[in-house]
Formats: sequence, structure tokens, C-alpha cells
Amino acid sequence: MTNADRERTILDAVPTGLFIGGRWRDAENGATAKVEDPSTGEVLTEVADASPADGMAALDAAHAAQPTIAALPPRQRSEILYRAYQLLHERADDLALLMTLEMGKPLAEAKGEVVYASEFLRWFAEEAVRIDGGYQVAPNGLTRFLTIRQPVGVCVFVTPWNFPLAMGTRKIAPAIAAGCASIIKPAPQTPLTMLAFGQILADAGLPDGALNVINATDAGGVMEPIIRDGRARKISFTGSTPVGKKLLEQAADKVLRASLELGGNASFIVLDDADVDAAIEGAMVAKMRNMGEACTAANRFYVQSGVAGEFARKLAEKMGALKVGRGTEDGVQVGPLIDGKGLNKVTDLVADAVANGAKVAIGGTAQDGPGYFYPPTVLTDVPVNSRLNHEEIFGPVAPITVVESEEQALDAANATEFGLVNYVYTRDLNRALRISERLESGMIGLNTGLVSNPAAPFGGVKESGLGREGGNVGIDEFLETKYVAIGFSG
Repeated sequence: MTNADRERTILDAVPTGLFIGGRWRDAENGATAKVEDPSTGEVLTEVADASPADGMAALDAAHAAQPTIAALPPRQRSEILYRAYQLLHERADDLALLMTLEMGKPLAEAKGEVVYASEFLRWFAEEAVRIDGGYQVAPNGLTRFLTIRQPVGVCVFVTPWNFPLAMGTRKIAPAIAAGCASIIKPAPQTPLTMLAFGQILADAGLPDGALNVINATDAGGVMEPIIRDGRARKISFTGSTPVGKKLLEQAADKVLRASLELGGNASFIVLDDADVDAAIEGAMVAKMRNMGEACTAANRFYVQSGVAGEFARKLAEKMGALKVGRGTEDGVQVGPLIDGKGLNKVTDLVADAVANGAKVAIGGTAQDGPGYFYPPTVLTDVPVNSRLNHEEIFGPVAPITVVESEEQALDAANATEFGLVNYVYTRDLNRALRISERLESGMIGLNTGLVSNPAAPFGGVKESGLGREGGNVGIDEFLETKYVAIGFSG
């Protein structure tokens, strides 16, 4: 079978309808939406495009299924998640290829995402049987306190295109573990991976209606009525800060619990006592994972003057050696950006920096089509006031600004409304702890370029979001605590 034949076979096998109430169906009005290959600009396939009526049908199904999944014993919920974990691994090659086709990331990275996504299923399969409660004697001894943790209820999930499987499992897995039915709307650029995952959960034995997958290009028109209805009790969103703010306003109408993982503007600080070679390796991970299209991507490089020249030279060498191409091709390390809008934004940000005095060490010019390719780029002497230092790049561009001191690096890193993650390289333990405590972000990569881990709490501060996903606290977002006061006469 040729590569083209295998791609066609994978695409023909994936469901393309709406998954509502445990069955696949067309959109109520028959509408469809095209899914594009960002490496060629060609249409891969078409999927059902939900209307507001379809959204309400998904809410009806989730609401009807809520008592069923809430009543499942924790062990049974755990076993469903573990079966899904196993199925994900059995179908890993097909899922990775599907993800590469619709999103563009290299096949090796797509396979890595399948493994990462599956770990959320395994982690929360283990957490499902550890939901606790409590029994306590009142201070005056006259009553007893019983505390029970129960599912929050129907959940609404909206996920982005950059990690089309992992951002879904990070939300769906704890919801199932806690006993919550849900509705998920994947990004319109990358619906296929989540549609395939919906089938996996059905095959794993998830009750009908406990997960509903609806692709919708009219996201606001479809999702706002669901949020304002009142039967859903929680919303979890990963995406841009402006959209997150709109959803938070809508959630306030019925006082839905909200978890928001929003924009980032991560700094990557390299101090003069750092291991420069280790910092380069970390920078390649923090910057180039997913072509830089990640909220955790290093966005601003603040390098102390004593090592700035060496760091810039070595980073440019590494970035310039990366192979760019279609993600399905052998040896490709950098795929296309997601679409024309994303490519234009990166192009404009680099042009602005260069116009304000930045120098191009490597890259800096978009490739001619087909596809939305931008080469790995390193800029030096980037002015602090350039747009690159204030806007999320979402592309393979590393802007380096020289700083003279630890204090200057800290001030620059904190001078943003965002606070998701920062990276720091230093060999001084006291310095590392001091900086980690002063950086205004929910996560710190200390001498590492990778912070994401299903066993750790993921989330930010300031305008980077609310709540945490993953880790021991990840399931708490899906549970309510009920207190029962018990009269006692003993």
C-alpha cells in the first residue's frame, strides 16, 4: 500500500458525523465543513457542521446520561478509562497519521502526543477509585460532620487545534473519573482526531450520551445556548484569552464552574552561570515543540550578556539544521503552521521586530506555497517593546533580548498580563529558588524545557487562566463537596 493509499484509508475510516447520545448522525440541517491539510492547502474530507439545534440535542443527551454515569461504581469508571487507554495504544499509528494530516505536526511528534494523551486516561483511571470524603466530630461534640464528594454534573469542553487529542483527554478523562457526562467541541481545523477518540470511548464501554462530540464552525452560535441553558454545570476551555473571557461571561449567567487554560507569553531566561549547552537543548524543546504552536512555547528569550553571543550562535545552528516539510515525510522535524491566518501573524511579528532593529540570525522569510510553512527563525537584538515580546507568537521564532542582570530579566519576564509558564537556566540553587518564587506564572521549567506531565498540575495565573488540569488536583475541578450535619446524642 502506498503512503497516499494509507492516508486515504485512514481518512475513510474516521467517523465524520456528530456523536450524540451514543450514535453518529448528520447535522440537523445537513451542513458540512471542510477539513484542510495545512501542508498542501488541499481538502482532506468534510465533517458534519453542527447547528444550535444539534448543540441542544447534545445537551439533552448528556443531561439524560448524567444519572447513569454518576451511578457507575468508581471501579467501573476506572476500567472504562483503562480500556480506552489500551485502545489508544492499539490504534496509535492510525491516530498519529490522522493527527498529522489535519494538523501538520511531524509524525514523530504526533505519536508522542498519542502517548501523552493516553497517560491522562491512565492517570485518571487510577484517580477514579481514590475519590475521598470525610467524617469529623464537631468541636463542641454535639454533631458529626460527614463530607461527600459528588460529580459536578454535565460538563462542556471546548478544545484547540494544536493538540487535538491531548487537550481532549486532559478534560474528558477526569470528567469520566468523577462521574460527569460531557459535550466536547473540537477546533474546526482539527475535528477528525476527536471524532476518532469518541469512537474509542464508545468501544471502551462508555454509556451512551456520556460523551457527545460536536464539530461546529459557528462556535458561538452553537455553544452559547448550551452554556446559558443551566443544565450544564461546568465549562472547561483551552484557547485564547479573548475567547476565554467571553465564555467566562456566559458561564456567569448560570454560575457554571469554569476552568480556563488561556494564552501564554513564556519567557526563557538564561543567566550567565547557566550550562549553555543544556539551555540550548531545553530551548529547542520549549520553542520547537509543535512548531512553536503551543501555549507553553518559549516566546521571549532573555539572555544575560555574558553568555548571549554563545547562546544565540548555538541556537541558530540548531534551528537552521531542522528539516522542514510535510509531517508524513521521513526525517521532517518542522511541519506547517495551522493555516494562512497563523502564517500571516508570524510573518507580521517578525517584520515588526526587524523594522525596529532586530537582526535575523537564521530564517526570517516565509516559504512560498503550497502549505503554510515558516522556517525556524532566530532573531537577535530584539527590542523589549517589539510586538514579539508582547504577543503570543505561535510559530517557530525565537527572539533574543540581551539583559544585564537577574533583576532585569525578572522585570522583563513579569511585564506581561499572562502567567502560564516561564523557563529558567542557572546552576545556582539559591538563585534558582529565588527566581522561581518571584516569577509570576503557574508553572516554572527550571533547567528543563518541558513542563507538561499528566501527573502534575497544569495551569496559569493572571490572564492565563483559572484552575488546574492534571495531577492530584485535576479531578477536584469535576467534584462538588457536600456536607452532611449529623445530630448526635451519644
